[in-house]
Amino acid sequence: MKEINKEEIILASGSPRRKELMAQAGIDFKIHVATIDESQVDPSMDPENYVCLLSKLKAQAVAANYPDAWTIGADTIVAVDDTILGKPDGHGQAVTMLSRLNNREHNVFTAFTITRPNANALVTKVANTRVRFKRLSNDEINWYAATQEPYDKAGGYGIQGIGAFLVKEIRGSYTNVVGLPVCELIEALAVLGAISFKEAK
Repeated sequence: MKEINKEEIILASGSPRRKELMAQAGIDFKIHVATIDESQVDPSMDPENYVCLLSKLKAQAVAANYPDAWTIGADTIVAVDDTILGKPDGHGQAVTMLSRLNNREHNVFTAFTITRPNANALVTKVANTRVRFKRLSNDEINWYAATQEPYDKAGGYGIQGIGAFLVKEIRGSYTNVVGLPVCELIEALAVLGAISFKEAK
């Protein structure tokens, strides 16, 4: 893979999906998982503000260790009726979430923050994708909840996995639903000068 980095990039996330998307985009990066107390952020906030704040806190927590590198923090949430759906903690909660999303649209927000402390650089962007579920039977919901796939994913489903069968339509970025809006991220990194598509002389 031909890489597009000009400078060191740190991904402040342990998400295998974000790791895969970054690698597919040709970015060479290191992983340093952010450890923040997400419970300190009020989940009753506006979903966009909530996800932006979390991405910023994650990026800043890790960037303190790499002041000369570009650190990327990200967070993904599912919101329906302006209510944030987190990761289900068991079968019952997964069934409840999936039932709430059944046969209707919801929003998937992913925010990312790029920061480089020694350059006083801090940029936060958010992408919103509208996702519509098909009409699901109770058997389908219970079957999917039993696959174990829902339990590390916002909203209780993974569009890139078995959960693809739940989704009838999307409007917006597909990679945003997976966990990182790649088009928007690459644009932001290029504007900041962290990456370049020009051939090195």
